[in-house]
Amino acid sequence: MDALEVLAEPARRRIVDALLTREASVGDLVGLLGMSQPAVSKHLRVLREAGLVTARAQAQQRIYRLEPGPFRELDAWLTPYRKLWNRHLDALEKHLDSSPTTPDPLLSGSDSSLLPHEGES
Repeated sequence: MDALEVLAEPARRRIVDALLTREASVGDLVGLLGMSQPAVSKHLRVLREAGLVTARAQAQQRIYRLEPGPFRELDAWLTPYRKLWNRHLDALEKHLDSSPTTPDPLLSGSDSSLLPHEGES
């Protein structure tokens, strides 16, 4: 399986998210994610086979960490899509900047006509 197929599984993305800031053991991940140990181990095996994580032995535990290579490949694959969205967002920003702006009384809170008058509730 390639990285996109592997990361399509929400539980694996949660594991990757957890490993983003620090290395962790299976037990750490079980506690962080509230998943069963067999489920975490199964997903880690798939992530390891895809090259997204590696493990090192530390006493009786295996400590998992992310491998940057596959994420660089994903980033390179996403680059043209990111450029496409940036162009669209830039065009939207330009359109909004060139549109005449009328203050919205509901947002500014300065229009007293919206407040109830004496005797109204």
